[in-house]
Amino acid sequence: MPRRDVVHRHQLLQIRGHSVAWVPPLLLLAAIAVVDINTPGEFRIVSWIVLVPGIAAAICGVRGTAAFAVLAVVTYVVVDGAWPNRYQAGLADFVLVTVGGVLATLACAVRVRDERRMLHMMQIADTTRRTVLRPLPPHWGGLDHAAVYLAADTDARMGGDFYDIQPGPHGTRVLLGDVQGKGLGAVEAAAALLGTFREAAYHEPDLLTVARRLETRMARHRGHTVALGRADADRFATAVLLHFPPGVPDAVDLVLFGHEPPLAVGPASVRPLPEGDGLPLGLGDLTGAPPRARRVPLAPEETLLLVTDGVTEARDDTGCFYPLAEDLARAVRADPRTAEPDRLVAHVRDATLHHCGGHLADDTTVFAVHRLR
Repeated sequence: MPRRDVVHRHQLLQIRGHSVAWVPPLLLLAAIAVVDINTPGEFRIVSWIVLVPGIAAAICGVRGTAAFAVLAVVTYVVVDGAWPNRYQAGLADFVLVTVGGVLATLACAVRVRDERRMLHMMQIADTTRRTVLRPLPPHWGGLDHAAVYLAADTDARMGGDFYDIQPGPHGTRVLLGDVQGKGLGAVEAAAALLGTFREAAYHEPDLLTVARRLETRMARHRGHTVALGRADADRFATAVLLHFPPGVPDAVDLVLFGHEPPLAVGPASVRPLPEGDGLPLGLGDLTGAPPRARRVPLAPEETLLLVTDGVTEARDDTGCFYPLAEDLARAVRADPRTAEPDRLVAHVRDATLHHCGGHLADDTTVFAVHRLR
């Protein structure tokens, strides 16, 4: 059972922080007893009391379920024997209620154990996600930023998309990328690239050196997977590498590794940054030529929007792609504040989900950065 179902159920069964999971089985127990007592003739429903521990097993803890199992047996004995001259359900139904209570308690124990195991696994997944996609402090590296990550597999909660901001003595660097494929192999590759980026972006004065180290790291990672004999040894990653040089407030340096160029979103316009000629990380040996870094003008009011193909390749029912640039142009014309990072990310997230009907075909990352003045 996914963690969200466990949490939502527990929240629904609480009032002001206090559990009310015991209320439904108790009401059912009382209703069965009252109806049976007031039913004339040989029509008896006291044996229905076996449902009480079954209901408790689904929503209560083990102790609560065991308590309702015992209470059901006691209530059965009292109600069935209250009027000796009336028709009695007898021993057979007594055994049914007793065995039903025991089985319900055992089923509850299995349910609680599985929920705890699932919660533990999801906590591990969340920790892994926070390690790979570390939380970014506000105004980190002199950038106002906002991000949203949506995994196509909602239960996995983590995929091959990655992003980070690394300030350093040579300026602030930004990386966003998308590892080809899914699963733990994609997460491993993303973690390897982010680790290299965080070190190289801090220490290396030249942006192209950072780019070459990322390419080398991806090649080493592929070599490691080949040595292990894994079937996913041909992974690659598209990426965007940005550099905000100190003392140059009106420009940004850009390196593209087979990725869609960012969009510069201002209060009055939306424009794509220049296309790049670099191959995806891991495929650089096909040409031997390193990617080029370009310095691009950036207006003070413009926000850079970086997305993965979960956005650009989102399709509607007719198979049409989400028109990101056109949609943003309409949005900023209607409300210039849409260019602010928080509003921009929220708009793209909602528009993407609306366009594809909530069915994401790939992991989706929306990342916006704006240089503070």
